[in-house]
Amino acid sequence: MQALYQLDMGTDATGEWNLAACWTHVVAPDEADAFARELVEGVVANRRRIDGLIADSVEHWRLSRLSRVDLSVLRLGAFELLGRPDIPSSVTINEAVEIARRFGSEDSAAFVNGVLDHVAEVVGVKDKAGREE
Repeated sequence: MQALYQLDMGTDATGEWNLAACWTHVVAPDEADAFARELVEGVVANRRRIDGLIADSVEHWRLSRLSRVDLSVLRLGAFELLGRPDIPSSVTINEAVEIARRFGSEDSAAFVNGVLDHVAEVVGVKDKAGREE
């Protein structure tokens, strides 16, 4: 989430993200680093689709009006819902809610939960009630 936030805050004059710059200060175990890079690079590669899904899932809001923290968490969660079918949607959403709770505002967790739940339903990956992955 922090890498996506950094990318969003550091766009160049054309609005493009400088992916190489976001890894300059990352120190993480190899497995965590690889997973983080997969998620961030996935968001970058699919940003238009992800932003479209988020925009369609928020009522009466434009993406430009969303908190940058909330938008970063939503992008991360939306990519994981799209690109990691091996991770149950409930796990993805719960993790995103915890990140939003830690880094966002008082209302971020509930907002992220509602938006990602809708995204999961739209893309057809919402966990079925009573079904364990």
